Amino acid sequence: MTISTTIIKNSASGNGSATAFTYSFKIAAETEIQVIVKTNATGAESVRSIGTGSTNYSVSGVGSSSGGTVTFVTAPTAAETVVLRRSTTQTQGMDLIDNDPMAADTIETAHDKSIAITQELQEQIDRSFKISRANTISSAEFTDDATTRASKTLGFDSSGDLTVVADFLPAGG
Repeated sequence: MTISTTIIKNSASGNGSATAFTYSFKIAAETEIQVIVKTNATGAESVRSIGTGSTNYSVSGVGSSSGGTVTFVTAPTAAETVVLRRSTTQTQGMDLIDNDPMAADTIETAHDKSIAITQELQEQIDRSFKISRANTISSAEFTDDATTRASKTLGFDSSGDLTVVADFLPAGG
């Protein structure tokens, strides 16, 4: 089965009564979906687990190219957003044996996994700060340790490279 969409994440608002939330991407195992419940007021995120406890969920539609459903034991509230994202295990499980006939499905499954991982990495890149293709920066690395960076903000030095700058002022200060 092929991966025919670039969608790897769906989100929906909770309402306190709905427990079933659909996802529209292929997963190969129920462990290859990450379920996050975000508290809207604070932005706090809670990664949930498969199971039967009050904060757990179950998964259906594994292997379907059109997706499936995550069903919570307890419905997310109206103050929460549910985020369902594919999270493929980054391993290679295909073992090729010399002179052994191989089913096309074996190759397709391996390619599907590579595409899934590539799509997930691209989604992370899309959420990252980037420098335009026509711009240059000689170093985007931090060399200051955590203690030196604490309570500081990011900026650019006289060469246009990323650096740690001014201290944050306390609220009201």
